[in-house]
Amino acid sequence: MTEQQPYRVVSRHPGFELRRYPAHLVAEMQIQASFTRAPIEAFRPLAAYIGGANRARHPIGSAAPAMAAAGGSEKIAMTAPVVQVEGEQPGAYLIQFVMPATATTATLPEPVDARIRIREVPAQLAAAMRFSGRWTEQAFGQRATMLGRSVTAAGLQPTGAIRYARFDPPWKPWFLRRNEVVLPVVE
Repeated sequence: MTEQQPYRVVSRHPGFELRRYPAHLVAEMQIQASFTRAPIEAFRPLAAYIGGANRARHPIGSAAPAMAAAGGSEKIAMTAPVVQVEGEQPGAYLIQFVMPATATTATLPEPVDARIRIREVPAQLAAAMRFSGRWTEQAFGQRATMLGRSVTAAGLQPTGAIRYARFDPPWKPWFLRRNEVVLPVVE
């Protein structure tokens, strides 16, 4: 069973839920590629990181664990969703693996791959629209447009980039996949 990113539903509106997300950590990689290629290119290095391609790092004062001596790597539990956010440059995307809720910057191991960055995402209020279907730019783009219009119609003000969230593995039939578009809003 894959851990799901926690959130609390604040209210329901036509077309979306208003959610409160706690601060959380992500392992992320910036990829210069198309909307469709970016998550494919980032998946292998990010999956390798959580699978053990990392330098086990432990807080000061803790006993040196056997796993660090045995190989210097640590396996991290998979968490859903995998998130895609438009990068700062055109044609660039940040692909993020949400880390387990119990993870801290002190307990997460350092990535071996220098392209992977561990970052804390602050707590935030966000509007989310859930849908099933394929992972195409068109499918996500249509939902993002609908969400933006619904958020504005509800009198809320967007405050950040839209996130495209994928919750299921690629082998799950497309019509059963859980996807979301998430838009941070002003408190």
